[in-house]
Amino acid sequence: MGTREIGLPQRVPGSGLPARVTIWEVGPRDGLQNEDTIVPVEVKLEFIDRLADAGLTTIESTSFVSPKWVPQLADAEQLLAGLNRREGVRYPVLVPNERGLKRALDASCPDIAIFGSATETFARRNLNSGVEQQFEMFEAVMAGASELNVRAYLSMCFGDPWEGPVPAEQVVRAGKRLLDLGCTQLSLGDTIGVATPGQVEGLLAEFDKAGVPADRLAVHFHDTYGQALSNTLTAFRCGVSTVDSSAGGLGGCPYAESATGNLATEDLLWMLEGLGIEHGVDLDALVRTSVWMAERLGRPSPSRVVKALAG
Repeated sequence: MGTREIGLPQRVPGSGLPARVTIWEVGPRDGLQNEDTIVPVEVKLEFIDRLADAGLTTIESTSFVSPKWVPQLADAEQLLAGLNRREGVRYPVLVPNERGLKRALDASCPDIAIFGSATETFARRNLNSGVEQQFEMFEAVMAGASELNVRAYLSMCFGDPWEGPVPAEQVVRAGKRLLDLGCTQLSLGDTIGVATPGQVEGLLAEFDKAGVPADRLAVHFHDTYGQALSNTLTAFRCGVSTVDSSAGGLGGCPYAESATGNLATEDLLWMLEGLGIEHGVDLDALVRTSVWMAERLGRPSPSRVVKALAG
């Protein structure tokens, strides 16, 4: 399957939007972690290389989670050893605990991310600890990561499959604790894709009231109900300028079966192009990359833009 040239959307800048956004590409980690068939490390390395060729400058490459729980990422050390690191490109890794931190330090990773939960049930299923206990674990990680740049993810910020709607004050409380530990940025995750724009606006307003400015926040939307793009645009209008996305719309969560794919980076780029927002990524090159990866996974990309441009 090839790609065809149809140009880019007409640029009509919108009001109240950032001039430039940062795309935190999660395809190699969050995008591939739930694949049933193990993707060879050589394919992952070429995927990351192609993403960098397309102009992405933050590419979350892998996770030091236990191979028992996420066998797809058992090759973390091998992958990091084989990375063709580019000047100006960051390759953060997810670190779940002190053991993962040690692996990250041994691999000389300057950028890491920790992963917390806003809800009790997901914390127990994902981290094998309660909401309160997770912060004790993160304190130990942060104590050993003083020389590293640490991002925090917070999952289940808008809804939990076991607990239902999640109160905004509960999310803000957990998020502030992660930032207070010394994390440089907090990514708010709609893990099961149930959020709608009003909910996004309301949660970001609560963070603002709590003294957390939008420039400390990022957003991470799943597209279960087709709301990822509208939620992202709402976040931009509220001052957020960093968004997580996955090339080709790959992704899901191994601990939440109702979580479907991430916001597709290509779909995001089409919207950014139309709004005149700078991003630094070559859309055509990224589409070619997602077509290439889809062929290796044996199924078409769920991204609407990839389908349109590769049709």
